[in-house]
Amino acid sequence: MANYVVDRDGIKRYLVTITVNGNKYTKMIKANSLLANFLREDLDLTGTKKACEQGDCGACTVLLNGKPVNSCMVLTVCVDGQEVQTVEGLESNGKLDILQEKFIEHSAPQCGFCAPGILMSAKGLLADNPHPTEKEVREAIAGNLCRCTGYVHYVEAILDAADSK
Repeated sequence: MANYVVDRDGIKRYLVTITVNGNKYTKMIKANSLLANFLREDLDLTGTKKACEQGDCGACTVLLNGKPVNSCMVLTVCVDGQEVQTVEGLESNGKLDILQEKFIEHSAPQCGFCAPGILMSAKGLLADNPHPTEKEVREAIAGNLCRCTGYVHYVEAILDAADSK
């Protein structure tokens, strides 16, 4: 568990060190700080969306040690010493990740609000299973709600990305 201090207002603040998108950050946070808020407010990584804030929609999905999690359900203090990847971390050396390219190519996102969460769920899937079936893709993104599409283009894009590897 992270070290803490009690500030002059009597609030416990924890010192955490978290690697986000390959960069190490050490910050003082409140005990009840959620990972989604930490990413958006403390690190200005707003690609992680906040929507339901109850773990139901998947808009806040990030990879925690390579596994998809709803960052609105994770206390930042519990992530001390761990690695987080957000949608901003998919791009490398100015080049989009293959999943991002395929999402664009297949016109998968409509409004785009759910796209970062679906990208991260797909990234986690392909890391564990480089050649998933359509059923496995649908299961992997089942926790990501999208109101604009029927998921068909998302599934096609993820399968195409898998085939491109």
